[in-house]
Amino acid sequence: MTPDSIPHLEILRVSGTSRPNAIAGAVAALLRSQGQVDIQAIGPTAVNQTVKALAIARGYLVDDRLDLYAQPEFVKLDVQQEERTAVRFHVRSMPRPVL
Repeated sequence: MTPDSIPHLEILRVSGTSRPNAIAGAVAALLRSQGQVDIQAIGPTAVNQTVKALAIARGYLVDDRLDLYAQPEFVKLDVQQEERTAVRFHVRSMPRPVL
């Protein structure tokens, strides 16, 4: 696989003041179009907003018969010449089982 053939993975950055409904809409749109998205959050409030957004996004995907799964990991970032620890959520879509 060449660098040109690797799909660009969108990274959404969430802050403590981000609106969960807006994040959820962006997550749902990216999962529909690309099947994956990464979300990055620094701090407990931002992580909380992210988790709420993921719960809301699941509801947005019901009519598309999609669900999502997320794998969180810690990452080190250089923010304004200071090392910070963030939580990055690797979010992927999957078909929703028919009940």
